[in-house]
Amino acid sequence: MNTIRKRIFTNKVEELNDAQMNINGLGRIVTEQKGAYMVMTHDEDILCKISGRLHFETINRDGLPAVGDWVKLNKEGRVIEGLLQRNSKFSRKKAGLEAEEQIIAANIDTIFILSSLNDDLNIGRLERYLLLCWESGANPVIVLTKADACETAEEKRIEVKEKLFGVNVINISSVTGDGIDDLRPFLELGKTVALVGSSGVGKSTLTNLLMDSIVQKTKEVRESDDKGRHTTTHRELFLLENGASIIDTPGMREIQLWQGQEGLSTQFGDIEEIALACKFKDCSHEEEPLCRIREAIQSGELDETRLLQYKKLQREIAYTERRGNKRLESLERKKWKSIGKQRKMK
Repeated sequence: MNTIRKRIFTNKVEELNDAQMNINGLGRIVTEQKGAYMVMTHDEDILCKISGRLHFETINRDGLPAVGDWVKLNKEGRVIEGLLQRNSKFSRKKAGLEAEEQIIAANIDTIFILSSLNDDLNIGRLERYLLLCWESGANPVIVLTKADACETAEEKRIEVKEKLFGVNVINISSVTGDGIDDLRPFLELGKTVALVGSSGVGKSTLTNLLMDSIVQKTKEVRESDDKGRHTTTHRELFLLENGASIIDTPGMREIQLWQGQEGLSTQFGDIEEIALACKFKDCSHEEEPLCRIREAIQSGELDETRLLQYKKLQREIAYTERRGNKRLESLERKKWKSIGKQRKMK
C-alpha cells in the first residue's frame, strides 16, 4: 500500500507543477473530528491541527479543511498551514435556519448517489442530490441498491433513468455482487468517489465490499417504514488497494440546497430550453399570452409536476443565496472589527 501511496502523492506533486512542493509537505484530509484532522501522507496517517494563522484568516467554513482536501503541512508534518485549490466540492446548506455551508467532501471525481430499491425510493430526493452534484463539479451516478430484494428492479431503474435523463443509473446488490463491476470503471488509480444518500441505503456496506474489509459498521433498515438507522457518524476517506479513494458519508435526512443555479440549468435544461420560445423573457409561465411552457404542458410535451419542482427549487436556491450573502457580510465585518481591536492593543 505504501508504494501506491507514494505513486499517488508523486502524481499529485507533478500535477501541481510547483517547484517548492514535495511529497513530504503534502497531505490529504481523511477525517475531521472536533477540530482535529487525520491526514494521509505518502507513508502514514498523522493527527494534525490547523495553524493559528489559517484559522485567523478564514472568514467562513469554506476556508477550512474538509475530508478529501489536499493540504500543505509544516516541516514537522503536524500542522496544516494551507489548503490547495479544490478541483470540486460537494456542499449542502447546514441544517438549521442559518445560511451556512456544510462541505461534505472535496476533490471528488464521481459521486455515487445511493438509493435502495424499496419504498424509500424517491425521485424528488434524487433530483435534489443531482442539483448538488452538478454544482460540485463532480460526475453523478445514481446507484440503486438491494436489487436482490426487489422483483421489479430493472423496471424501476428504467423509470429513474427516464425521469432523470442524462444520468447513469446502475442497479447493484451487495448480497449477490450483481452490478458491482459496473462501478469499478469509476474507481481507478488516483480517482475519488464520494458515497451519499439516506441512512440504510447501503453506503457503508458498499464501502466494505469495495475495500474487501470490514471498515464501516452497518445496520439493517427498520421493517416498519424502510428507514435506515445512522451508523456512519462522520465523513471518512478510505484508500483502496488499486489507489482509488472512497469517501463514505453519514446519511442525510435533510438535503438543503446551498447553491444550485448552474445545477438547476443542467438538471432542468429541457424546461429552460422550451422557455426560450416564450413571448416574454421574464415569463412566469402562469397566465401570460404565448407562453411556450403552458403550451408544452397542455400538449403533453412537458409534465407539469416537473415544472412545479423546478420552480420550488428555484425559490429555495434564491432564498438561501440571499441569506448566505447577508451572513458573509456579517462575518466580514466581525473579522475587520477584530483586526481593528488588535491594532489598537499594539
